[in-house]
Amino acid sequence: MDSMFEPADEPDADRSPRLSVGDPELRKTRRLARECDTCIFKPGNPMHLDPGRLKQMVTEARGGAGYIICHSTLPYAGNPVPPAVCRGFADRYRTWQLQVMERLWGFVDIEPPDPDSARTPECPGDTHYA
Repeated sequence: MDSMFEPADEPDADRSPRLSVGDPELRKTRRLARECDTCIFKPGNPMHLDPGRLKQMVTEARGGAGYIICHSTLPYAGNPVPPAVCRGFADRYRTWQLQVMERLWGFVDIEPPDPDSARTPECPGDTHYA
């Protein structure tokens, strides 16, 4: 009998856990209060993304989780701000997932990390343009 699941959907598949944007104490979804200083949606490509990378990220987010986690809140960024929904994405796209989060739990807006307190590393696979 054929499996109804794709290999990645199999219960025994090796998957890394998804980062949570949920605040367990407030029982709300964390979202940045404003775009971070190097938001991928700011003009001028401050994160030096490869051509087409932003479009790819948006397409994947709209077809998957329904949001993008702000790069400045990722664990590798070395800052005290926990993972939060990218404000640039949330202001531009009304995915059904974000709508459900808003209706069921609401959002708690948190300030982006201070860019001077932690240096944000480049995203893997993206290059600097000199």
